[in-house]
Amino acid sequence: MRAVQNRHIEDIQLFKQKLLLWSQQFEDVVWLDSNNYKQQYGEYDAVLAVDAFTSIKTDYTQAFEQLKDYQTQAKDWIFGYLTYDLKNAVEPLESKNYDGLGFPDLYFFQPKRLFFIKENEVDVQYLNMVDDEMESDFEDIQSVDISEKQQQRDPIKIHLRIHKDAYQEKVGAMLEHIHRGDIYEANFCQEFYAEDTQIPPLEIYNKLNNISNPPFATFLKCTDKYLLSASPERYIKKEGNKVISQPIKGTAKRALDVEEDEQLKKELLENEKERSENIMIVDLVRNDLSKTAIRGSVEVEELCKIYTFDQVHQMISTVKSLVTPETHPVDIIETTFPMGSMTGAPKFSAMKIIETLEETKRGLYSGAVGYFSPTGNFDFNVVIRSILYNETKKYVSYSVGGAITAKSDPHKEYEECLVKAKAMRQVLED
Repeated sequence: MRAVQNRHIEDIQLFKQKLLLWSQQFEDVVWLDSNNYKQQYGEYDAVLAVDAFTSIKTDYTQAFEQLKDYQTQAKDWIFGYLTYDLKNAVEPLESKNYDGLGFPDLYFFQPKRLFFIKENEVDVQYLNMVDDEMESDFEDIQSVDISEKQQQRDPIKIHLRIHKDAYQEKVGAMLEHIHRGDIYEANFCQEFYAEDTQIPPLEIYNKLNNISNPPFATFLKCTDKYLLSASPERYIKKEGNKVISQPIKGTAKRALDVEEDEQLKKELLENEKERSENIMIVDLVRNDLSKTAIRGSVEVEELCKIYTFDQVHQMISTVKSLVTPETHPVDIIETTFPMGSMTGAPKFSAMKIIETLEETKRGLYSGAVGYFSPTGNFDFNVVIRSILYNETKKYVSYSVGGAITAKSDPHKEYEECLVKAKAMRQVLED
């Protein structure tokens, strides 16, 4: 049983900063922050899960079966991640590309300490609480000094795994597959990386979050491995018997001038290529959701709606389905993973071609981070606009990608990647 307590906090932004800094003492940390967007995690503005009571860490072999057993037995809050390479658990695929990060394919933990933030209220839940542990922790959080000076860092030398000419050649190869009819669309990604490099993970996350303010921000720590994410995209959410997925396809840069910015937004909405990309993935998501849905319940709630974020405009669709109470939550994840927005159509063929053309194992990039609740609800983001860091290996990585269709121009696709990479490069080089 969890001990539960509610606290009213006057300065919630200050409390969030202190809470996240306090959490760094633990080896297992998941921080989810909606930055006050309406598409928040569950019913909360932010959630912190720390300090593993139990956990599961595995490669892709029978990963979903193991997760299903773990979630069923825990019947509690569990937080963690699914890497893109769990594709190998759902299809006869493999991941042989270079991996400088070394994240396990799947990791979830049952936290001893949970903090749910909604407006100025904090619901605190502790598992196996000892004496006045909750009170003691709150005193420690309130006493955290956030005025520490930023660490002096050597300049970071960022390398490209695929250089511009090679990228355009690979997009050309992807287009050949499309013209032959092997696929209609595929998400092609490239990695930017730095070796022999040390970064202060929390400081970098705070910078990235401050300039992006996305609805699905994440700070994740798994011993010596970190995810610093400014994701704008929800993968999938279950609340009661309703499931929604919100794929993003279509990106436009922002402009400082209001009129110019509105024009960019309008151009994105009317862009035939971007709309066709989005609609193809909506069809894929509808098909995926139908595998566990009550017959006839799959609907498109929003099609090609433009959402505006601090760094970019995005084209987002919302697809929903209804499931029976008997449907296991992990089955819904397994039958829709990996998400359509990061793969392509048809999904299996796209993933197979992606693997041959990309140079890097995706790992947690284009995977998902989130949670399962005790009642079987869940919410997961898509790991994009993110920095990954292996502290032991001193390896820093961020990847970006774009959807390649018959109408794609390799040069424009490369430019779109640079727009998406801008925030990550900026916070690492500052």
